[in-house]
Amino acid sequence: MTLIKSISGIRGTIGGKPGEGLSPLDVVKFTAAYAEWAKKQAPGKRIKIVVGRDARLSGEMVQALVVSTLSGMGCDVVNLGLATTPTTELAVTGEQADGGIILTASHNPKQWNALKLLNNQGEFLSATDGETVLALADNEDFTFCEVDELGAVTEKDYTENHIQQILALKLVDIEAIRRANFKVAVDAVNSVGGIVLPRLLKALGVKEVVEINCEATGHFAHTPEPLPENLVETSAIVRDKKVDVCFVVDPDVDRLAIISEDGSMFNEEYTLVAVADYVLQHTPGNTVSNLSSSRALRDVTLRHKKTYTASAVGEVNVVARMKATNAVIGGEGNGGVIYPESHYGRDALVGIGLFLSLLAKSGKTCSELRKTYPDYFISKNKIELTPGINVDGILLKMKDKYAHEQVTDIDGVKIDFEDRWTHLRKSNTEPIIRIYAEAPSMIEADALAQLIIRDIKSLVQ
Repeated sequence: MTLIKSISGIRGTIGGKPGEGLSPLDVVKFTAAYAEWAKKQAPGKRIKIVVGRDARLSGEMVQALVVSTLSGMGCDVVNLGLATTPTTELAVTGEQADGGIILTASHNPKQWNALKLLNNQGEFLSATDGETVLALADNEDFTFCEVDELGAVTEKDYTENHIQQILALKLVDIEAIRRANFKVAVDAVNSVGGIVLPRLLKALGVKEVVEINCEATGHFAHTPEPLPENLVETSAIVRDKKVDVCFVVDPDVDRLAIISEDGSMFNEEYTLVAVADYVLQHTPGNTVSNLSSSRALRDVTLRHKKTYTASAVGEVNVVARMKATNAVIGGEGNGGVIYPESHYGRDALVGIGLFLSLLAKSGKTCSELRKTYPDYFISKNKIELTPGINVDGILLKMKDKYAHEQVTDIDGVKIDFEDRWTHLRKSNTEPIIRIYAEAPSMIEADALAQLIIRDIKSLVQ
């Protein structure tokens, strides 16, 4: 059993004793703490909270606990039922709610679930607010309301609202998509994307939609993280069905991976790169991604003579940096597209609308489009250290060792070389340093990662 408490939400495996996994008692405690936090943000106001969930097996049970707890805390609830993460985020502002809770463990396997917490802007809580919620939960510092003050529960479906919002975006060119006569596949890993994405594609004017794993049963058809090793069968279907492009999403539909018409991976890092290229062609402006994302976004941004900025890892950090730099597009290299014209949250639906518009107007196949962007390859590694080692001290020594290079230390240590980089981040729960390295080839990226691992080992000795 596992229970991970962080400022961005509560994540754990279903079952076990309280405090050891995401048990019903833990769900109630953290939901009540969040409700208490929300009430403190608007004293004297009747609080309204939006709740949405993905299709994982425990979702219905967790949803019942969360909705009842919020009602028991005197909060009115807008229960969306099955809804994507970005749909829930949009519903918070659409309903003028005071916050939202998304029930999803994102790309984690079926035994996991989580409570992801939103503020009244439909954005993830800040570090300070997240810490407040955790403290309220630890101290059980919350009070349930009396019977006459119980919150009301309203059920709404916001999927169509979300789709219409995508269709209304200026850069989503429905006519160009319709003229292209695309045949598009979608792999929704048997979660909520199976309900939403076929509807979106048809609304966008896609000629033919090939549905792969689109039954929202929660029985994930493959490991749910949309990585190449998990999509071998999907790639084979793409080639067999002769589709123009395949979109693959994780269970809560905030990450978007793309498979080209020949079955090759477009590369999850390049979802944001391609979409940003399209946005910058029509809306000149700045871009942001996190320190562990591909340099390709920086290259494309410079090609458009605009400014790229890197943020600390984490969606809340990317959003904060986007706002600070007035970025017109941003996100994360895991296929997370954040487009402020829609909202400040990773949204695969937005990514699909913009990417199909780009593909339709380019006159290229998906694989040809991919070749127009610079090639980089990322090697992901980690080094396990013995307990008691000062990990922060090791990172500081690495910063000093490479002081002659461009070093960034807002989140671990990132070292930028002329045509490659490496990013070192410590785990918050284990004596581990995660090492990401990017270079023009995978051989070079692996070699850079091994160099850094040798450096760390020599410092430890």
